Amino acid sequence: MKINTRITKLLNIKYPVIEGGMAWVGTPKLAAAVSNAGALGTIGSGNMEPEILREKIREIKELTDKPFAVNIIMLNPHAEELLEVVIEERVPIVIFGAGNPAPFVKELKAKNIKVLAVVSSDSLAIRLERVGVDAIIGEGMECGGHIGDVTTLILIQRLTDVLNVPVIAAGGIATGRAIAAMFALGAEGVQLGTAFIATHECEAHDNYKKKVLKAGIRDTVITGGKLGHPARVIKTPFSKKMLEMESNSPEEAEEMLVGSLKKAFLHGDVSQGSFMAGQSAGLIREIKSVEQLLKDLMKETHDSIEKLIKRFELQEKIAEA
Repeated sequence: MKINTRITKLLNIKYPVIEGGMAWVGTPKLAAAVSNAGALGTIGSGNMEPEILREKIREIKELTDKPFAVNIIMLNPHAEELLEVVIEERVPIVIFGAGNPAPFVKELKAKNIKVLAVVSSDSLAIRLERVGVDAIIGEGMECGGHIGDVTTLILIQRLTDVLNVPVIAAGGIATGRAIAAMFALGAEGVQLGTAFIATHECEAHDNYKKKVLKAGIRDTVITGGKLGHPARVIKTPFSKKMLEMESNSPEEAEEMLVGSLKKAFLHGDVSQGSFMAGQSAGLIREIKSVEQLLKDLMKETHDSIEKLIKRFELQEKIAEA
């Protein structure tokens, strides 16, 4: 089933779905699979250095001729150099996160690059619309990884009230029912992260995928809050120790975090790895191909909307009887 919105037109994609820009997880292989299946795949540049990103961009171009994005976090000390690579390699879409990318929007748009930005507040969204971003991704605190402090339900309602550019909903979305709900709030697309970890094409260690599948809706915890960079992760011995060290020895806690996502992704290390995932992990129970996941999501979205309409039509008939 195809759902047309301003987002599908803007990004030239079949489905109004974006792969979240996950560091380590967002590899060219996974991103290409997402793009080839009709959504927007995203390379997560994380803390990459420029030439590594260049290699990843060239790799994805060998795997797909469909649109794809590169996610750049403003906290990366190489952010400006990464943008130079993006321009040189003619990446069609850039998604910014973890900061204010306003100084770079004009230059990217002058190069015909579409610019999206992830926000967790209405104030930053309004400022970014003014400088010309093409769409805003509102990410609620249900998401995995680094989080804000507003829920998706509240954030998306607020953003669709105050913005004219299309809004993409993110955080806690892993089912077609959730996608339908976001459309009801005014979103024109959704961004999924955790759901794509549970796919065959994701190159995460099997332990990572198993953690997602086994998680309940209360099996994530926020670490790093006392260090100034809160992140939602699946509960493990490492996350428990992190929370203890944040209070007892912040410096040691900071050291523990270095490379912890890499240890989870590559080695599935529950004692030293940070398994970033959203609360939606509690809704995921099987590994699928990216293509099957997207087809199932779109069917459930359509079915959910139809059921809702029929439910209200039935209620109206009962009221008239």
